[in-house]
Amino acid sequence: MNIPADQESHEQLDLWKELRRTPEILKQLAHSTSSELRLQQDLRKDYPPHLVRTAITLHELREKGAKKFSRASEMWFDRIGLEQATPEAVAFYKASQFAERIQQDEIHDYCTGIGGDAVALASRGPVHTYDLAPLHAWQAEENAACYGFGQQLTAHTEDVTRIDHSGKWVHLDPDRRSSKTRSRTMRLEQYEPGLEFMQQLVQTARGGALKLSPASNFYGKFPGAEIELISLGGECKEATIWFGELAEPGLHRATSLPAGESLVGSPLSTLPAFDELQTYLYDPDPAVVRASLIDLLSERLGLARLDEEEEYLTSEEYVDSPFVSGFEVQEVLPNNLKLLKKYFQQHPAGQVEIKSRHLPTDATAIRKRLPLTGSDPVTLIFARVQSKAHIIVCRRV
Repeated sequence: MNIPADQESHEQLDLWKELRRTPEILKQLAHSTSSELRLQQDLRKDYPPHLVRTAITLHELREKGAKKFSRASEMWFDRIGLEQATPEAVAFYKASQFAERIQQDEIHDYCTGIGGDAVALASRGPVHTYDLAPLHAWQAEENAACYGFGQQLTAHTEDVTRIDHSGKWVHLDPDRRSSKTRSRTMRLEQYEPGLEFMQQLVQTARGGALKLSPASNFYGKFPGAEIELISLGGECKEATIWFGELAEPGLHRATSLPAGESLVGSPLSTLPAFDELQTYLYDPDPAVVRASLIDLLSERLGLARLDEEEEYLTSEEYVDSPFVSGFEVQEVLPNNLKLLKKYFQQHPAGQVEIKSRHLPTDATAIRKRLPLTGSDPVTLIFARVQSKAHIIVCRRV
């Protein structure tokens, strides 16, 4: 028998609430040293099987969630909700931007999920959350309470496409899974809610931010918006589209976390500068690259690009910046594996890091063919230098 979606959703929520009322099972999981099978057998002596399964799932998700949240051990996750949740560092950074721009005004958080963004937004003022799933509405409330912001958050189980957005400050995190295939998509047209809704929201709400995949096709879709790319630990996490009264039209921003520094400007304000490879090579933060600010960064730091088809930068004197990873150049070789093997025979190395932005490179296959007889770490960067493909042997600074 097919259970109606609404009924199934509420039954799922009832199960999680039952688990909430049974903290002893979670404590046993947290302190157990038994194997998973033995632990399940022991727990089922005291608790019903459905509760044990849910508790084990939550315990596993809390362990995974520690990579995103400082209070993951107390939080409430489902698998998809955790996967799609904004990392704590990114969420609180965005909340700080809202705080700077609108202080403590009420914010409406659409498509809340487990509440990663909503919790951070609640740290600066009142938040109304909206999600179709009753479980997510409940999780957002519980997770806000974990951080001490429960009084600031009011959860609603509503369809955001049927809400009046006029005059509101809004944060939207649409589902990146295609409504047809349920697999991740890079096309905003296949988001849920989709591009048409987002464009309407940008025009009707007072202002706010859209959280999008950094790999999505957002360029040119939101005229008059401010585009921000945010990286965390060297990985580009999201594109934030600021709109309405919260945007500086046409401005691009690249923000590097946890440093908390931003590069701000126009992609068209700076002409590219090129030079031959010098003593140091730099791999720019992916947020800078996706924000189309590589030439602005090059100018600000006094660096030069290796090639018009590469984002790698170079300089004679070392430059330290959160927007680049620096490498000292040791050798420059043609893009030839035989010559590379010969180099390693003459210069023994151990661990090898392989990087490439645009040249086709099979890092696993290359690593297997290298004679790694030493102990020193080496970085190989496959890149075009003045229109020719090279292998640049470096060490991280």
